[in-house]
Amino acid sequence: MSHYKELKKVTTNSLIEMKEAGVKISMLTAYDYTFALIVDGAGIDVILVGDSASNVMAGHVSTLPITLDQMIYHAQSVVRATNRALVVCDLPFGSYQGNSKNALESSIRIMKEAEAHAIKLEGGEEVVESVKRILTAGIPVMGHLGLTPQSIFKFGTYNVRAKEEKEAEKLLHDAELLEEAGCFALVLEKIPAKLAEQVAKNLKIPVIGIGAGGGVDGQVLVLHDMLGMTKEFNPRFLRRYLNLHDEITNAVGKYIDDVKSKDFPNASEQY
Repeated sequence: MSHYKELKKVTTNSLIEMKEAGVKISMLTAYDYTFALIVDGAGIDVILVGDSASNVMAGHVSTLPITLDQMIYHAQSVVRATNRALVVCDLPFGSYQGNSKNALESSIRIMKEAEAHAIKLEGGEEVVESVKRILTAGIPVMGHLGLTPQSIFKFGTYNVRAKEEKEAEKLLHDAELLEEAGCFALVLEKIPAKLAEQVAKNLKIPVIGIGAGGGVDGQVLVLHDMLGMTKEFNPRFLRRYLNLHDEITNAVGKYIDDVKSKDFPNASEQY
């Protein structure tokens, strides 16, 4: 059993202390009460209520369709289950882009209605004004650079980002801008490990990677992927810790058989 759960409640400040002490930060997604209870109880540092709920929970092909109301519902469920972890909620597509007033209003709704501890948004220079404005309300902001799934139609692909020098330079610049604007942490998604390590060295704030190598300050994965509940998603960066897809399929199959054969319920399973 993980001994990390003995630690006190995780705050944005404790993440910065962890980086300074060289302690890696563990982060996973969760979208509902039951999973959040398990993940928090196991001792995770950060729970991300990700807009990946759009894919994992709702079956959309991208993160774009999920609404602010739906994100708040997921975040409320997660917060009710959480005692120790820092809960960060994604601002969904359309709730902050190009409009810092809208970004602030969306963030206030997440903090007020879901009682999350922080918000996360995607982008660099183009969202700096929004970051600053959200911070004026005392709301902590986590940044997200590299592969930003809300911009999938701009990229046209989910391939590795920032392999070219120009894009790598912009990413380094954007990371520094986000730190200066006041972000407490930064997620880097699917970029070369060497570049991610450089960003983590350049910044005082913690850098959490997904497909960004081991030179960063922490890691994040989508819970349903690392538990092996999803089958079709096989990126190089994903380590599956269980094969729940097959386990659950077998369990459901056994239940069906037992019902059909009248084995369930047996004499001791009724009143």
